Amino acid sequence: ALTTCACRVLPLVAIKKPIENRFFQSFLYYVPYVTLAVMTFPAITEATQSTLAGYLALIAGMVCAWFGANLYQVALLCCITVFVCELVVL
Repeated sequence: ALTTCACRVLPLVAIKKPIENRFFQSFLYYVPYVTLAVMTFPAITEATQSTLAGYLALIAGMVCAWFGANLYQVALLCCITVFVCELVVL
């Protein structure tokens, strides 16, 4: 409990003025996205019966998102990709 509390209170006490360093601002901006990616990517491949289906769904989702699809469309495409791949493999 002390460690969790210290991690939240220490920045409030130690940093009094706004952070002006562009590198540090950029670092803090991307930390939540990196954390989410680190937790999500292994689950994508391990949640399926076939690791190949997980990787194919990951690639299909990345391509779909690259071309501007929204989150619902990407998730739907990934689910369909896994479903079809596992039907073919089994």
